[in-house]
Amino acid sequence: MSTTLQSSLLDLVEEPELAALGRAERIPLSRGAWVDLLPGWLTGADAVFAELLDTVPWYAERRQMYDRVVDVPRMLCFYDEQRPLPNPTLRQARERLTAHYAGELGEPFRTAGMCLYRDGRDSVAWHGDTIGRGRNEDTMVAILSLGSARQLALRPRGGGPAVHRFPLGHGDLIVMGGSCQRTWEHAIAKTAKPVGPRISVQFRPRGVR
Repeated sequence: MSTTLQSSLLDLVEEPELAALGRAERIPLSRGAWVDLLPGWLTGADAVFAELLDTVPWYAERRQMYDRVVDVPRMLCFYDEQRPLPNPTLRQARERLTAHYAGELGEPFRTAGMCLYRDGRDSVAWHGDTIGRGRNEDTMVAILSLGSARQLALRPRGGGPAVHRFPLGHGDLIVMGGSCQRTWEHAIAKTAKPVGPRISVQFRPRGVR
């Protein structure tokens, strides 16, 4: 797949390495929601990005939008529990997240959804991950960002302007926990600014999409 990534000078290491999750900063939101933020969780992220870009079987989707069918503005791939992850660093990341959040989550992270934002025209609208148990239960979604930074915006469910904006890329981690998927929404907006490609890897427990 032909895309151009401007590499980070801080990412030039021989082997990918994950930092300690205890360094994450917890940001309380409202109504029992919170996010943990850890910039640069994965060093060597650009090499992982390049491998995923070339080896993941990316596909496009079309979805019903009111009275017409439209293209989903990003490429996708989903790894369920039975499907091996395509990179050993991602397997290690999922294991580290499971171990660190065991006390709060009470179950493993099991699946990995992936989105490829090819440029500033790709985006995801305001939403919460409420397909399945996330509609009624507190849960967690951990997002590892690879490639160029894009702003992930957060706002309380019900509309209004973004309350938080986090520029995520080059190995940054954000974990959305508590009631976040039910009571808050997140989005990646389109931008006219020149931006390179980004891959978002979303680790989730069973029954959450």
